Amino acid sequence: MNQLYHPNGLFVDDEQTVYVADRLNNRIVQWKANATTGEIVAGETVLWNRVSQVGFPTDVIVDKETDSLIICDRSNRRMVLWPRRNGACATTIISNIACRGWTMDENRSLYVSDNEKHEVRRYRIGESQGTVVAGGNGEGNRLDQLKEPRYVFVDRDHTVYVSDCYNHRVMKWTEGARKGIVVAGREGQGRGLQQLSFPRGVVVDQLGTVYVSDGGNNRIMRWLKGATEGTAIIDGQEGSLGGPVGLSFDCHGNIYAAEFYCHRVQRFDLINKNEIHLH
Repeated sequence: MNQLYHPNGLFVDDEQTVYVADRLNNRIVQWKANATTGEIVAGETVLWNRVSQVGFPTDVIVDKETDSLIICDRSNRRMVLWPRRNGACATTIISNIACRGWTMDENRSLYVSDNEKHEVRRYRIGESQGTVVAGGNGEGNRLDQLKEPRYVFVDRDHTVYVSDCYNHRVMKWTEGARKGIVVAGREGQGRGLQQLSFPRGVVVDQLGTVYVSDGGNNRIMRWLKGATEGTAIIDGQEGSLGGPVGLSFDCHGNIYAAEFYCHRVQRFDLINKNEIHLH
């Protein structure tokens, strides 16, 4: 099992095992470090309208507390808790949501983007309705609005970063804020260093540096805190990157990108400027 079909979000654990939302194969695939083949750990290719299946999954994270995967089950409009123990049943934890991307904070609260409601909600343990923490004021490009948000990152201060895909920007919302701040992407859609085009995955380091999958430009951008333009740290103009979506770092500082159009995940060594095709 060494193929993917339009992968979306991904998660890398402390052992450098990669979990990929293999979207059009309706499954989550696990690739251990240095493995030549993957393993299906959730879902199958058929019958994905049951709780034991997933349809067009777009994001996944491992929850260590429950030893489970939590999956954005796009077609079934839900978030699913999928235990990794053999024989354990999957459970729907959030229903009726047009989820695209999500993340978890240290309290195990979930932050989920909804591209139909143009918002991000926080769901504390046991909550079914959640609280709007970004957007929620209809579709638009004002600072209190989002337009089809995709992926989400939350820092230790519970500040939310969201890829505001159809506004071609990344927004930062501090806890309790009524408006966001643009931290990447200015002057509309484009390929200039101050611009983005349909951003997807977003990760922020402890210095506030923003890394974003600039999907429409086939590149990964880095924006220093407070910068008015970014730097293309991985540029796919020569075919080395095809529609980056999900983005993640491992504990060694390598960056992983799921490529929608090339049906693969690559790991990039930013220190030595090497790229490694994983699958």
